[in-house]
Amino acid sequence: MKPLFAALALALAAGPVLAADGPHPFSVRDLVMMDRVGDPQLSPDGRFAAFSLRTTDYAANKGNTAIYLLDLDKGGTPVKLSDKGNTPRWAPDGSAVYYLANAGDTSQLFRQGVDTKGKSLAASGSATQVTSTVLDIDSYKLSPDGSHVLLSMEVFTDCADLSCTKEKLDGRAKDKASGTVYNKVFVRHWDTWEDGRRSQLFIAPTTGATAEPTLLTRGIDGDVPGKPDGSDDEFSFSPDGRSVFFDARIAGTSEPWSTNFDVYQVPADGSAAPKNLTQENQAWDANPLVSRDGKTLYYTAMKEPGYEADRFGIMALDLASGTRREVAPGWDRSAGSLQISDDGKTLYTTTDDNGQHPLFAIDVASGKVAKLTDKGTVGGFALGAKRILLQRDDLKVPADLYTADTRGKGLKQVTHYNAARIKNAKTGDAEFFTFKGWNNETVQGYVVKPVGYKKGQKYPVAFIIHGGPQGAMNDGWSYRWNPQTYAGQGFAVVTINFHGSTGYGQAFTESISGDWGGKPLDDLKAGWSAALSKYNFLDGDRACALGASYGGYMVYWMAGNWNQPFKCFVDHDGVFDARAMYYETEELWFEEKENSGEQFEHPENYEKFNPVNHVKDWRVPMLIVHSAKDFRIPDTQGLGAFNALQRRGIPSQLLHFPDENHWVLKPQNSVQWHETVNAWLKQWTAKGSE
Repeated sequence: MKPLFAALALALAAGPVLAADGPHPFSVRDLVMMDRVGDPQLSPDGRFAAFSLRTTDYAANKGNTAIYLLDLDKGGTPVKLSDKGNTPRWAPDGSAVYYLANAGDTSQLFRQGVDTKGKSLAASGSATQVTSTVLDIDSYKLSPDGSHVLLSMEVFTDCADLSCTKEKLDGRAKDKASGTVYNKVFVRHWDTWEDGRRSQLFIAPTTGATAEPTLLTRGIDGDVPGKPDGSDDEFSFSPDGRSVFFDARIAGTSEPWSTNFDVYQVPADGSAAPKNLTQENQAWDANPLVSRDGKTLYYTAMKEPGYEADRFGIMALDLASGTRREVAPGWDRSAGSLQISDDGKTLYTTTDDNGQHPLFAIDVASGKVAKLTDKGTVGGFALGAKRILLQRDDLKVPADLYTADTRGKGLKQVTHYNAARIKNAKTGDAEFFTFKGWNNETVQGYVVKPVGYKKGQKYPVAFIIHGGPQGAMNDGWSYRWNPQTYAGQGFAVVTINFHGSTGYGQAFTESISGDWGGKPLDDLKAGWSAALSKYNFLDGDRACALGASYGGYMVYWMAGNWNQPFKCFVDHDGVFDARAMYYETEELWFEEKENSGEQFEHPENYEKFNPVNHVKDWRVPMLIVHSAKDFRIPDTQGLGAFNALQRRGIPSQLLHFPDENHWVLKPQNSVQWHETVNAWLKQWTAKGSE
């Protein structure tokens, strides 16, 4: 067995990450240095694109984000608008781009003029700082006429102004007593200990701004946008700019076991308290968007309280009468955030669909749904009168920007970041397949051939199990679990979208609840058998299974219930003890839904598929990865599993990150993660390794 710190020494010895010269198999060193295109935005006339581009400063162990522009009519090379900043948004008249960037110690809103009349697209003059608040601005949205801007900031809700929050924070920093007294949960959430602040929504003019923005969410004991991953899709203006709509979950003392987000309306001048528009629905209401004529509010809504993976239907609320209807009740997919066409007749959204993540158009009147893109993943899009700008990637290439007409026709790639890297970094070909899984129902998976594949040869296999569990391994590029990093190491990859996965209908997704170790394991077994039968290049005698989150749970479960085919396991942030997990995690609604109630009321449900009860049957060598700032599945789960392996004398390693959360995000940590995992796979799948 390799020593505990062998992986760290390996990563440090490798030195700086540089792109290799000439053709070579794809590796993590290519992955971490990829330029990441994101947040596509169309100018009001639809001619110009603004977008963000993240590059990696490996020495500094961080990413740097800049703002770029592109003339979509002329094409050519994108023009850098700002070498710092994120969240670019066009001014309504197209004369400028707003963005967030650091100004001293805080994140503020800036405005950069754009010259679209000259011979070439360029910045016009110097950037102007629009806001000067004492607190960070986390997200924003411009009013339809550009005269005002919504701002979200974290504040203490008992403070009368922003300075009060700043003074409290400064006072805490100077206090030599470090303890915190909590009266309610959340005590911590995702990767952050709660300090009593709420993300609240303010409004301010974009010119001649006063020192103190106006608070719009007064009395809302909740976060706008929601934490930890909320966005500006959660608040919006009416077309006339007089009203603001937002969604929020009232916290109270029930926040960790509630998914009851509601949509609110508030006057844009803050003259009245927010009004709850969806109070009757105790499930999740989100993503408010007002029709072009201002008469209808569109939003997405779930039906089942306490369930984060319920289907998001698209709702239409008549703001005058209060009547509402579902726009496409027969569409068995869960909608994402919404955009609306210029004529107000069509809504656009993205969602998982049979291993892909396409862009869809939904006719408001009839509910008819049209799929506008085929293969790959649409990660973001911007809608114009005649053109759509979209961010697209797939299993072989990272994201770039594309254009199409509003029917999805004429798809054209308009940026070509990473082209040289992808040309040199050889990737494996992917193929989707279907088979009969649990109850003889159709299940989908895919295989990725190893780089340098030669017909007639057999290759070791990385059997990847996705997380969620209500998620999917789609035809998309990933910076965390990318099959190409294994294909580049000479492994074939097999992955299965088992019962519980998204994109195959809501009943398929819901079927995993209360059955974590049942149907999905049947599907994994059947999928493994089907892949071996269909693809003769898979060496079933040299395979390792890997998974994170729910996939990590499944690795622990397989370790005691289906370990025969595998030479090794890799478990990242998995659930080892379902009983302890209930009391250690933060979002209790997830545990209570998946196990049909609280642990203290229904302990048998938590023990039915509890991996800790099968440790006596563990035999396969296992690498465990866990992080100290993972509050979703705390690192005590990984430490417990490592203790079990060591006590049983099973070859095992623990890779622990003190500075990461449920994901491993820092560039050098990502390299260390991949180097450690790859070394483990190679150690146990090498011929004669037993």
